[in-house]
Amino acid sequence: MLETTTPRSATDPGDGTGWFKTRYSVKQRAMLDLINRMHNTGVQQYIDIPMIAVVGQQSAGKSSVIEAISGITLPRATGTCTRCPMECRLTHSDEPWKCIVSLHFTADAEVRIEAFGEPIMDKAEVEERIRRAQRAILNPSTPPPRFLVGHDVTNPELTFSANCVSLQISGQHVPDLSFCDLPGLIASTGSGGRSSDIELLKNLVMQYISKPSCIILLTVACETDFQNQGAHELVKAYDKDGTRTIGVITKPDRAPPGGEERWVNMVKNKEERLDNGWYCVKQPDSVAIAEGITWEKARDKEREFFVETDPWSQLDPQSRRNLGTSNLLECCSEVLSGLISRRLPDLRKELDGLLQTTEDNLAALPRAPSASDPLGEVYNLISDFSRKFSRFLDGTPEAGGLLQSIRPAQLEFRKAVYVTAPDFRPYEKTSPPTNVSNATKKGHFVAPDFLTSEENIVSPHADDDAIYIDEVMARAQQAITRELPNNYPFVVTELYVGQIIKHWKVPALELFEVVQETLLQKIKEFVRVYFQQYPELERKVAVIVSEHIFSRSQAALDCIAWYLETEQRPRTFNDHYYHDYHDKFFAHYKALRPHANNISLNEKLKAYNPSTASTSSTHGVSKIIAGFAELSVYGIDPRDLAKVLPSDPCEAALHIMASVSAYFQVAYKRFTDNVPIAIDHELVLGLDRDQAFEKVLRLQLDIHGPDGRARCSDYLREPKNISQQRDEFRRQKDRLDAAKRELMNIWI
Repeated sequence: MLETTTPRSATDPGDGTGWFKTRYSVKQRAMLDLINRMHNTGVQQYIDIPMIAVVGQQSAGKSSVIEAISGITLPRATGTCTRCPMECRLTHSDEPWKCIVSLHFTADAEVRIEAFGEPIMDKAEVEERIRRAQRAILNPSTPPPRFLVGHDVTNPELTFSANCVSLQISGQHVPDLSFCDLPGLIASTGSGGRSSDIELLKNLVMQYISKPSCIILLTVACETDFQNQGAHELVKAYDKDGTRTIGVITKPDRAPPGGEERWVNMVKNKEERLDNGWYCVKQPDSVAIAEGITWEKARDKEREFFVETDPWSQLDPQSRRNLGTSNLLECCSEVLSGLISRRLPDLRKELDGLLQTTEDNLAALPRAPSASDPLGEVYNLISDFSRKFSRFLDGTPEAGGLLQSIRPAQLEFRKAVYVTAPDFRPYEKTSPPTNVSNATKKGHFVAPDFLTSEENIVSPHADDDAIYIDEVMARAQQAITRELPNNYPFVVTELYVGQIIKHWKVPALELFEVVQETLLQKIKEFVRVYFQQYPELERKVAVIVSEHIFSRSQAALDCIAWYLETEQRPRTFNDHYYHDYHDKFFAHYKALRPHANNISLNEKLKAYNPSTASTSSTHGVSKIIAGFAELSVYGIDPRDLAKVLPSDPCEAALHIMASVSAYFQVAYKRFTDNVPIAIDHELVLGLDRDQAFEKVLRLQLDIHGPDGRARCSDYLREPKNISQQRDEFRRQKDRLDAAKRELMNIWI
């Protein structure tokens, strides 16, 4: 709890020094002094610090109240009403009286504070300095120092502004108090005004009074009907219960005859009730000010007015405590210090939270580059980047990684090679087969059932590439030179294999191009993310990476060309698989050949299952297999029984077709493995084999020699937005730290 003091009545004489002396308790003074020191840290940009905002209609007497509280004289010439907020921070000090004027410009939530002239030691100079400071605020495109030495402006850029003039006043007879005098609200604009000013001023006032820690000093003038003073309605919208508002009634000597009763009832808090009450003050009129009335004389005249003038002189003692500037000041000090005291625990929590957020924001930004050793910094960046780059090339488990992005192209390559399989038809071109069901053929193509467990069989879309048995037989016979009867040259098999292999170059090169493009995109993004703090270094490394990829590309292309060349001659040491495929294809083709009395043999052999109910066909197949077993021949595949069919005049062609198809199965699997592996080995992994990439970077960045240090400094130049963010977060942290220290001191 704050220690309480007994307020003076309006007849209490002053102290004779020209300043009223409020009787603060020790704790009350400490609270008011704390809030001034916190304002000095600039932390009010980030946190709601208790303050007093002086609000009222234009010409409601606000300036006179400010003068009475602060002891300074404000500009009063025509057209020099308050046109921007004016913050006053009053601080009691044992040092001589002093006033420091500064300008606060706010843009994008950032406050720029600019000192406006040297400290003022003479009160008489304050009025002119404030006038010039306001001109600087209203003409933001002109450097403020120009207004210190003249530069009068008849038509300012702005009529009103949200930027503010700040006064820091200290001295032996100065009370501890902080408040902000806001421009008076207007209902219409005069000559030279702007219609937007009405809303601008309203929004400016709302910006202050909407804060829960803002105490509202609402000024209303007796010379104007209360209901016509819109400031009250605006304040009531944000302080409906009147808990944060202190009412100030000005110009009591100008109340219309017979109209004083309402104002008196407000001072008694019977009308428009406020928790902190209404105060009535009497300030010098324009004539007295022009005659140079002193502050002390003004206070004397105020006391005389309330003692000698009805109905004020007839008020009860309790209500008379709400008369006079000194009692108003004591109320302001007590209410403000009380709010500060209640807010202290929350202020500390809010500061801690903001500090943590600010530190997190700082930590999220890249570390600031070294100014003392740019060469060492670049070396460290290259080494760290190269290590991460190597892991990137090895592959990461995340979706969208380099290898994950390449894999679809590898699968597409395998499919593209697979569809080049020879489309052999074991029947004459003019005699399509009739010994297979419609369910097992597409057009006249019949897929080998033994391949279904290995591949997703792709049937030909048309018959354009079909190779019929009579065509194979004709080509074999044409190729005969000095061979023995029923022997056909191997060149026929080579010819068909060559026709297949020639189609493999295009998908192989397409795979290479996709991998190369994916590699370029992924690595450029990797470089961008890693070096985003240093645009120049990022640009240079991206160029080096691209050139390095292209240099490694030739090795991959040479390897692909070598594999294509080796595939031109049919050859394999994979005898077991080749013979297995040959026998299966031969049986498949032979089963599709038309023969008497065995039209459905192939279908029966395919459907054979010894575990199912016995039929005449399954019984017959079982007997044949059992017969082989009696001859000690085991492991017979029922489908191989088609081989015992009578010899076919085109059997030589069937062997050629089976040989080519079998070799395709062996060769295409080999090729679709080797080409992706070669591209990965030569191009992807080849980029950093034996730490080649780091060596290339060190060489191409050209950081050795006499210009290396300067070049590294250029590489480490950050984008302005990053350095500005870091500087702002550091300034914010400094302000928050300073404010926290001030809060800590209050508990010591």
